[in-house]
Amino acid sequence: MSVFFVAYYIVSIIILVFHFTGFLSRHRLEWLIYILAVTVFPAVIYL
Repeated sequence: MSVFFVAYYIVSIIILVFHFTGFLSRHRLEWLIYILAVTVFPAVIYL
C-alpha cells in the first residue's frame, strides 16, 4: 500500500514542477492540476 502513496507523491511533485516551469500551459495540460486537486481533496476531508 505504501508503494502507491510514494508513486502518488512522485507524480504530484512532477506535475507541480511542470506547472511552475510553464511546461503544462505550453502543452495545454493544465487540467492535470485540477485532477491532482480533486484527488487530494478527499484526503484533506478525511484527516
